[in-house]
Amino acid sequence: MIVLKTPEEIELMRQSALLVSKTLGMLATELKPGVTTLELDKKAEAFIRDHGAVPGFLGLYGCPSTILTSVNDQIVHGLPTDRPLEDGDIVSIDCGTIMNEYYGDHAYTFEIGEVAPETKKLLQVTKESLYVGIREFKLGNRVEDVGSAIQRYCENAGYTVVRELVGHGLGKKMHEGPEMPNYGKRGKGKKFANGMTVAIEPMINLGTRNIKQLSDGWTIVTRDGKPSAHFEHDVALVDGKPELLSTFQYIYQALGIQSDEENEFRATPLVL
Repeated sequence: MIVLKTPEEIELMRQSALLVSKTLGMLATELKPGVTTLELDKKAEAFIRDHGAVPGFLGLYGCPSTILTSVNDQIVHGLPTDRPLEDGDIVSIDCGTIMNEYYGDHAYTFEIGEVAPETKKLLQVTKESLYVGIREFKLGNRVEDVGSAIQRYCENAGYTVVRELVGHGLGKKMHEGPEMPNYGKRGKGKKFANGMTVAIEPMINLGTRNIKQLSDGWTIVTRDGKPSAHFEHDVALVDGKPELLSTFQYIYQALGIQSDEENEFRATPLVL
């Protein structure tokens, strides 16, 4: 079911999304070889609760953790473990919060130390495709316009798009309508309307698009064992245009990165 939000509800959702952004920024300062994802999970839970919210993933559908940490060939839904991260790893950290009764939910794939050039390029293209897709989230367009743009951008670069896992609407429930696939045909799917709030999240593989689930019942990996990247933003449709509710700027601040990639999707400058 698609639930359109009022401007006031969108502002409440922005607060939830920005707390996820701040959590990811905090975790960015902790990421280095030797750190375990279980340690990161504990830090994330404490940070979220200290800021007056509750973890959005913990307990949802039986999820045992505050963050999902997908390393290397793990695409999404990786459970935190006591395996230390190693130089050259990549790790997608997906995080959710509940604040003011609304969910925030977004993700970033981090590099640990020196990453192989082909993997670094995968991350770059996947993140670029996220913004390519967000540009299509506008009045007059349809759901598959977003997916089609992401698919075309990534496949033209030589990568494959995961089909079984998709983005989604977001609000008082973690998963609302519409589903937001990262593939599709232009002109297909539900029409966008002002007040829609969605999580757009490309999941892109270096090798085959085929996937499998591990025995833990959560972790999804590439079938050929090659790396996968995952980036996610929360976006609202406001006055016919996409407006970011989440941000990567807390991550960039922690990592010393300068970027203006989000500027076109903000009505007013973001104050950190």
